[in-house]
Amino acid sequence: MGIWAPFGIFILRGISTIFPVISNLPYAILAGSVLDFKTAYITIFLADFISCQVAFLIARNLGREPVRRLVGIKAMKRIESFNQNQLEGNFFLMTGVLMTGLFDFLSYGLGLGVTQWRLFTSALFLCLVIFDAVAVAIGAGLADSVYIVIAMVGMFGLAIITGLIKKKVSISNQ
Repeated sequence: MGIWAPFGIFILRGISTIFPVISNLPYAILAGSVLDFKTAYITIFLADFISCQVAFLIARNLGREPVRRLVGIKAMKRIESFNQNQLEGNFFLMTGVLMTGLFDFLSYGLGLGVTQWRLFTSALFLCLVIFDAVAVAIGAGLADSVYIVIAMVGMFGLAIITGLIKKKVSISNQ
């Protein structure tokens, strides 16, 4: 399929992130199964990174009403709930929630809030480096390879760091 397979998956994954009504995980699995790991990973990473940046900037520059029209009322409720969870300003918590696979909703939610673009971009980058590797590896059937092991170690490490920071913050607030 040449360049058309990565390009098609890139477009489909980007659209499913900007319009979060459609699940975007199947496209990562598809990429992992039809492309080599490196090409699939780069394709999914770039699609996620660019489309999440677009979602963040749409929310930041256009506001709630255009986002609601774009994603729908049900998705908008989920997006607005992220603003109430006080993720803004907490890099590790933000990164952890991004890794749940809800980065499409969270990109809009953080764009509507007061999160700085640089903080969002850093958290998104770290999230996608790990999350996309896992999603593509599942599709590629690399469960026993070094890629999945590295991704899992990274996820557990980030979870431990987030837990320690949350514990320290709660102790200092008392």
